[in-house]
Amino acid sequence: MNDMSNVDNRFGLKPVRHLNGSPWNGQAVRCYLPSTDAVAMFIGDPVDLAGSADAAGVCPTVVKATAGDGNQIYGVITAFDPNPDDLSLVYRAASTARYCDVCIDPDVIFEIQACSGAILANTTVGLNAVLIYTHSGSTVTGMSGAEMDSGASAAPAADASNQLLIMGLVDRADNDISAVNAKWEVIINLHRLRATGDGDGALGV
Repeated sequence: MNDMSNVDNRFGLKPVRHLNGSPWNGQAVRCYLPSTDAVAMFIGDPVDLAGSADAAGVCPTVVKATAGDGNQIYGVITAFDPNPDDLSLVYRAASTARYCDVCIDPDVIFEIQACSGAILANTTVGLNAVLIYTHSGSTVTGMSGAEMDSGASAAPAADASNQLLIMGLVDRADNDISAVNAKWEVIINLHRLRATGDGDGALGV
């Protein structure tokens, strides 16, 4: 990689491809964000099931996943239904009902930016990590502020109860492993649809 500073460009989790090597096919599940949820939501935000659904009982209710060790993730927001009252609204404002598309496939590899807490070496590959929400999402771009914690609060480690598994550095000329804010490829380790690190089955809400 080139010797440079990485652009601090947060975008949450971005689907890249499947574990079998095929590109991400864009498939997602329609979910519901209720007006009772007072958290603004953005594309790339990780979410978890909230134990309910929309009035029709078709679309599961989701909320922003809690960052940190032991917290499950159901999927990642990839899009929002258009708001007919404001087509320019690229995010979901707090305390407003809106439908969103969520990538819930546990075999999808995501790209994520590491936070500025530490520079991560090549020995980071294969370790687990957690999410960190130091920054809010952008109401201009609609993109999430979620990042992978590089050591600001919790450094990557071999820990089955961490939320992510680090697969490798994103192979791009503008991505420098020797600087902070490098982009990494990860899979969701604590996926709501997969067995837990304790050997249990999929954990319901």
